[in-house]
Amino acid sequence: MKERFYITTAIAYSSRKPHIGNTYEIIMTDAIARYKRKQGYDVYFLTGTDEHGQKIENCAAEAGITPKEYVDGVAGEIKRIWDLMDTSYDKFIRTTDDYHERAVQAIFKKLYDKGDIYKSEYEGWYCEPCEAFLTDTQTVDGKCPDCGREVKRMKEESYFFRMSAYQDRLMQYIDDHPEFIEPEARKKEMVNNFLKPGLQDLCVSRSSFKWGVPVTFDDKHVIYVWIDALSNYITALGYNPEEPATDLFKKNWPADVHIIGKDIMRFHTIYWPIILMALDLPLPKKVFGHPWLNIGADKMSKSKGNSIYADDLADVIGVDAVREYVLAEMPYLNDGSITFDNIIARYNMDLANNLGNLVNRTLAMTTKYFGGIVPAPDAENEVDADLKVCVKKAYDDMVAQMDAYRIADAVETVFGLFRRANKYIDETTPWTLAKNGDTVRLGTVLYNLLETIRVGAVMVEPFMPGTSGAILAQIGTACDDYAFGGLVSGRPIGEAKVLFSRLDEKETLEKLAAMNAPKEPAVPKPEDCESEIAIDHFMGVELRTAQVIACEPIPKAKKLLKLQLDLGYEKRQVASGIAKCYKPEDLIGKKLIVVANLKPAVLCGVESNGMILASGEGDKIKVVFLDDDTPLGQRVR
Repeated sequence: MKERFYITTAIAYSSRKPHIGNTYEIIMTDAIARYKRKQGYDVYFLTGTDEHGQKIENCAAEAGITPKEYVDGVAGEIKRIWDLMDTSYDKFIRTTDDYHERAVQAIFKKLYDKGDIYKSEYEGWYCEPCEAFLTDTQTVDGKCPDCGREVKRMKEESYFFRMSAYQDRLMQYIDDHPEFIEPEARKKEMVNNFLKPGLQDLCVSRSSFKWGVPVTFDDKHVIYVWIDALSNYITALGYNPEEPATDLFKKNWPADVHIIGKDIMRFHTIYWPIILMALDLPLPKKVFGHPWLNIGADKMSKSKGNSIYADDLADVIGVDAVREYVLAEMPYLNDGSITFDNIIARYNMDLANNLGNLVNRTLAMTTKYFGGIVPAPDAENEVDADLKVCVKKAYDDMVAQMDAYRIADAVETVFGLFRRANKYIDETTPWTLAKNGDTVRLGTVLYNLLETIRVGAVMVEPFMPGTSGAILAQIGTACDDYAFGGLVSGRPIGEAKVLFSRLDEKETLEKLAAMNAPKEPAVPKPEDCESEIAIDHFMGVELRTAQVIACEPIPKAKKLLKLQLDLGYEKRQVASGIAKCYKPEDLIGKKLIVVANLKPAVLCGVESNGMILASGEGDKIKVVFLDDDTPLGQRVR
């Protein structure tokens, strides 16, 4: 029976399309999963999407669609990119899956019944992009320490988890399991910066927005991300505390490793283990925090407009070249870097000059000198023996590096083997052997080259699965053993095809630059454009700032809402056809612009004294809102 291996990525947040830095994680995890399968493990590989929260609710509102419609689109895009990158996950979980939501509700209820969760009130700093609560000491100049954006002061009723009750137990667990958090530097950061200063109880529900898993016994609250998203690692296996354990859960939990970004280490090495302790479940064996992939020296960010996307990059250099680049460029501990110049340089050096050239030359010589038939090796000399030692050492080194999650080192080891094979060509000069008629020696040299390429192709499969398969097909073998000597002599090689052609630097730079240029959609001129008017006509429309102080539906009018507005100097009533796009509670307290000198009208029996400014029509209407500090009654010019 195979030994099982359960590996996960962090689930991607479904607010925006993932950039290449986000995509690195799924590629890295896939490389480990493929390697483990090759080592004979029964691998279960989980990934997915985190789909709840205030940020998504806001994004959906901006897009004029429901949160579920919004996350369906983004989750589909994430899954498309994961598939494009040839990742071999076994399950793609979405936190909007019904079984997950039921399990999360049961987990919350169990922790509440146990006394680990209690109701109180939160007041402090909040970072909306990170959906993180922060203390005064955690903020940096009024900004989030993770994303650098401004934080907001907020106060709301919430449920809290008694983190402090488990602090000593977690500290002891980390001491007893030194391999639990890696790299070591990340463990020191978690212990020294968060555990030793003392844990505060954790906010685990929200009452200021609705897009989340409802608390079953308190409909004012939705379950916050820490219990919702983190629980995916067990709910994906069928875990639900109110139901018998599934065979999948009993087989695979605890996870062998969670692969995550360094920015979410605290949630996975402190919050998640404590939740598991409270549920009386085993902890994952390891949490590995990888560094970031930066644009040059800058952090990649959608808001900065400096993001590169994996699918765009694949259109220029191919999927396997993208995989090889990000895996080779991301160090074990420090941040990696991606630049257009480096993409081209690595492609030409590693893929075209080294690997592509090696395969092309070897197959061409096999066809030219042996009619495309794998020759039989004869007695070896010192150069041959050294090549075989290098093959064996490269495999041993790669195993040690992959087992330690030093992926970039493993990639370098494999491409070092290809460089050694190219050197072997220079050492043995097959063309000279052919010219001198030394067919026996020539056959040995070409067999050794073909076999080194075959072993190298097997070793490169976790990193470049498509390329690995293409090389084996060209050699004409399905042998995927790491040991030297698996290639059978006397059989024909396959059809030779160019794997990687050198990139023209100037042309490719232009393609990459165009790929990264802002893509503004062409917007045709609307058909309802009016003819030009003079300034006097415009100034005849009196626009004033106002605040919504009350709002309610109008009976028997599906499209209308009745708004009570405060203009500062007076209050008035307006009927507006925005009911399909806004609920009354979405508008109360908001500041907006009203046409203040519009002739009164009666709509569905309700007198309307003005009109609020909005764009769109039907179910795509967007009201023009103003900043909270805008004075009331001001003229808008």
